[in-house]
Amino acid sequence: MSDHGAHGRVPTRSERWGAFKESPFLPATVLVFILAAAAGLFAGSYTYSMANPTPHHIPTAVVGAQDSARGKAFLGGMEKALNASLEVRGYDSVAAARQDVDEQQVFAIVDARRGDGVTLDVSGASGASVAQVLAETAPKVGAEVGVPVTVKDIKPLQEGDPRGLAIFYISLAAVIIGFVGAIQLSVHARGLNPAERIGFTALYALLGAFVIAAVVDWWLGAVDLPFVESWLILALTMFTSGMVFTMFNTLFGRWAMIPTWGLMVLLGNPSSGGAVSWPLLPSVLGHIGRWLPPGASVNAQHTTVYFGGHQHAFPFLVLAGWAVLSSAVFWVWRHRHPGGRESAPAHAVAPAG
Repeated sequence: MSDHGAHGRVPTRSERWGAFKESPFLPATVLVFILAAAAGLFAGSYTYSMANPTPHHIPTAVVGAQDSARGKAFLGGMEKALNASLEVRGYDSVAAARQDVDEQQVFAIVDARRGDGVTLDVSGASGASVAQVLAETAPKVGAEVGVPVTVKDIKPLQEGDPRGLAIFYISLAAVIIGFVGAIQLSVHARGLNPAERIGFTALYALLGAFVIAAVVDWWLGAVDLPFVESWLILALTMFTSGMVFTMFNTLFGRWAMIPTWGLMVLLGNPSSGGAVSWPLLPSVLGHIGRWLPPGASVNAQHTTVYFGGHQHAFPFLVLAGWAVLSSAVFWVWRHRHPGGRESAPAHAVAPAG
């Protein structure tokens, strides 16, 4: 009778809460709210940075335009139309200005030295969205101020990538597959020891990057890649992304996906400059993006494809820095990582006789 009464007793509120905390329903409920928030943040971050790109500052080379009435009128009209966003830099020659286009220091060249008009050289490879804004605005401004304008694209995008998005997509693939691969290792190869986990992350990064480059270049022919360099940039990106998740998995356990997704997808990809060039991004994102793995990957890949011979060390240092930092955190606190396996005990030796 007493046993029956004990089983039939209504649990107290604290007992129900204790049972709920020990059940799978608590993390499932938390995930419902996290996923809902992530969905809104994902849509919001991409919409904020990409839905209505507007110029903030566009570095522009000026050759002779400041010494002529028509040049001054054109520049004044452009700054008004673009909300004073031209960052004007004077040059003595077009050759010197084109050198800085190749160095990605300027996005366009204004030349008013010949005839009665102005020539605007844009660089589609420097940023398709920036080139489009300048090319669409310049003729309208020329008509308003009475200055004929000729627009030329001196560094066009490849035919298979007219919008300049292929580099963004292959970098995005490397970022996402990089941390998804690390997640899969943590689920399906949980017993890997730290050195083995790093090694397999490097292995799938090398193979996955090779396949990405081969599909985009050899199979689809969308972009003519400098294959080895592009492959290694993608591999470094994928390895870095995988190790970023591994670091967060070490620090935060099963909730590692939250900071990984926030850093690499919500913040890193919209600010990478791949879909919308940095001069058209909100200024804070434009500066932050260069220091995050997705932006560094896009930057390095973009320069390799379109500005060979003018590569910069900075994006590689950013990728390498994140890879080293993540690997070091994982290695130092590897005992906290949920994976690994115990060393096999030595077999006891039976006593003689």
